[in-house]
Amino acid sequence: MKHKNIVFIAKSLDGFIAGVNGELDWLNAIPNPENNSMGFDHLMKEIDALVMGRTTFETVCGFDGEWPYPKHVFVLSHSLKEIPEKYRDKASLLKGNEQEVLQTIHEKGFYTLYIDGGKTVQNFLRKDLIQELRISTIPILLGNGIKLFDTLPKSLELTHVKTEVFLNQIVQSHYLRKK
Repeated sequence: MKHKNIVFIAKSLDGFIAGVNGELDWLNAIPNPENNSMGFDHLMKEIDALVMGRTTFETVCGFDGEWPYPKHVFVLSHSLKEIPEKYRDKASLLKGNEQEVLQTIHEKGFYTLYIDGGKTVQNFLRKDLIQELRISTIPILLGNGIKLFDTLPKSLELTHVKTEVFLNQIVQSHYLRKK
């Protein structure tokens, strides 16, 4: 079975995925009256499950509205003791390094994964475990915050697949990892 780990994330022009205190309000700076999913709905049909860290999970739990994911979420955390009761049918908690976590998830029958969250994405990239990057750039300079990319032990070469423009302002680029 072919395994694939996909990053689908938005960043500011200066490379941040959240403000200094985790602020995400800037993600809605561009009006989206038709609720264009900008590839998110397609991604949800393509994947088997999501993998995210505790901070991202807790952020999503704090959003207004319905739970945004139609697929199961695996939450990576060493500090979280259990998933809150209201999300137990939607998410499970996993501990371990990236390879151990992937092995556990694959043994459960999930092979195409959406990897989300700053540290989680950085850790998977550091271990060269990402096959696709789909990055939406929002035309804003945050000046500081949580960076999308961190240092890597070696360069990772990618091939550009396509770039699309949404809402006449958001540029989404899709890359595949060269192997």
